[in-house]
Amino acid sequence: MPAEAALAAAFERIAGTRMAGLALNNPALRVECVGFRALDECHRIGVLIAPWTINLVLLGDRFSRELHLPSDARRSWGFPSGSYDFMGGEEAECGAYQFCSLFSPAFEFPDQGSAVAAAHEIMGQLFVETADCAAERVEAARVAGRSPMQLPINRRAFLQGMLGARKS
Repeated sequence: MPAEAALAAAFERIAGTRMAGLALNNPALRVECVGFRALDECHRIGVLIAPWTINLVLLGDRFSRELHLPSDARRSWGFPSGSYDFMGGEEAECGAYQFCSLFSPAFEFPDQGSAVAAAHEIMGQLFVETADCAAERVEAARVAGRSPMQLPINRRAFLQGMLGARKS
């Protein structure tokens, strides 16, 4: 079973059991994996939509413990748009994974189509360096006396700008 299908199966089980009937569920949403793509030779990244949350999710080999994180730990992953902190999760169907909460709860979305459209937009923007991020890199490089390509990208809440611009 592909990693995304295993993740969807896990969250469908969760939706039907421990999350069933909770007030933080958006009844217009259902579990769906959107926009997953290879991050490197070992990992896949995409967006998981569930009635109670929308998360950026990093998957690996189901049998690998590489993505396992203790419940109180965070790991930062760098992307062209910035660095984002991920927490760990693990389910029988998909093994260990890491997630970055984007919307929780997800009441901003009136229907599944709008959540899927936002997920595609998020995945498109994740790999695009923002103007603010690029400007910060150039300034940090100038101050440090280095090339902008030698410095790590700073954390950016790219979703706020991207989705804020979309709503205006």
